[in-house]
Amino acid sequence: MEELIPIQIVIGDRSYRIKIEPSDEEAVRGTVKLINDKILEFKGQFAGKDMQDYIAMVLIWLATETKEETELKRDVANVQARLQQIATALQDALQSEVESQ
Repeated sequence: MEELIPIQIVIGDRSYRIKIEPSDEEAVRGTVKLINDKILEFKGQFAGKDMQDYIAMVLIWLATETKEETELKRDVANVQARLQQIATALQDALQSEVESQ
């Protein structure tokens, strides 16, 4: 296990000091950026009383729209396309073999 490192993050208008593994820093910072971007997007689209309202909206959005599901669906589509290419190549090779006999 790697040594935890302290980092400073800002979500909404609040600053937090957290400890994470160095290998997770890029992912954490990317997630924080996504959260802050969504807060700004929701502030432009919806009326809210305070920052807590927008953070709650982002939490709901994150809970229902996970990045991993999107990536998994994309990976499955890529594998399916590649398997189809392989199946077509095998069919072509078998057809050529049958025709040459």
